[in-house]
Amino acid sequence: MADTRTSPEIGKAAPGFKLPASNGETVKLGDFRGRKVVLFFYPQDNTPTCTQEACDFRDANADFEQSDTVLIGISPDPVKSHLKFIEKQSLPFLLLSDEKLKAANAYGVWQEKQLYGRKYMGIVRSTFLIDRKGKLVREWRNVRLKGHIEAVLEAARLLK
Repeated sequence: MADTRTSPEIGKAAPGFKLPASNGETVKLGDFRGRKVVLFFYPQDNTPTCTQEACDFRDANADFEQSDTVLIGISPDPVKSHLKFIEKQSLPFLLLSDEKLKAANAYGVWQEKQLYGRKYMGIVRSTFLIDRKGKLVREWRNVRLKGHIEAVLEAARLLK
């Protein structure tokens, strides 16, 4: 059986998905065809770095909207957790629940991690920019937050 932790290729179609969303619907990547999409994968709702990342995207949301770009956050947390996170942080974008890790595996972000010498599997913080036709055009892996949102916004603005 093929390794499910493959990585999508820049210039190729972004891996599709169908996941439960914080708006109560099931969302597919194809639903956003015709708009640019920023997918950001993060490990867990309401943790310090994930909260900072979500709030940084929240604060830049209007700028992304001006460049016709949709922000979508994805983590393994259940929708119920996402709803609390959205309410607590006033997040204006969808959060998708990837409890079965289908999207995380398709994008190659479910990987072995290490903390204090302990190895475990988890989401590697990553962001993907997808063009209006559904093609993957940029990726940022092992994201450090300083300057990240600005870099993603600039790439989205430059993408026609």
